[in-house]
Amino acid sequence: MKNWRRKGEVVLAGFEQQEAAVLRGLVSQLEDMLRARAEEAPQDELAELTGIRTGPTESPDDPVLSRLLPDFHRLDPDNPSKESLDSAAAMRSLHEPELLDLKVGVAAVVLETLPRDGGDVRLDFEQADAWLKALNDVRLALGTALDVTEDMPDELPEDDPRAPHLGVYHWLTWVQESLIQALTG
Repeated sequence: MKNWRRKGEVVLAGFEQQEAAVLRGLVSQLEDMLRARAEEAPQDELAELTGIRTGPTESPDDPVLSRLLPDFHRLDPDNPSKESLDSAAAMRSLHEPELLDLKVGVAAVVLETLPRDGGDVRLDFEQADAWLKALNDVRLALGTALDVTEDMPDELPEDDPRAPHLGVYHWLTWVQESLIQALTG
């Protein structure tokens, strides 16, 4: 990938075909997971009348989705009262549909602006912000799947099945940092 660079009111970069395929694949997988979660939302007649959608009341079982869609209300693990449980469920039900829309929306921006066969990417600041959010979501998802921790080495032994994916994680980190530097530099 050619570094992100700022030129006036746009940021530019170039992606090789393989880089574009990897990034598009990861973003598409994430988008599919988020859309599937949105489809799990309960059907509510009142929502159809008012336009206020409701989402699931429980956090996702999948660790990746759970990381991307954290609880909106923290429970005291030593004293989870019924009121706290009800509040957490209500907060999730009210806010998760909007969060899902936002995450699917930023994924769509990446897929719309990144050529399938690689090539130049030209983003305005709003699109660049969407890219940053989508890259962050992909990194969170991949990091959760790989069980990345602060004390994890930069490279894993070749026989570790996570080793090739950790390289992708580090590359995504670099892409994100490069975009931030171009926007702020």
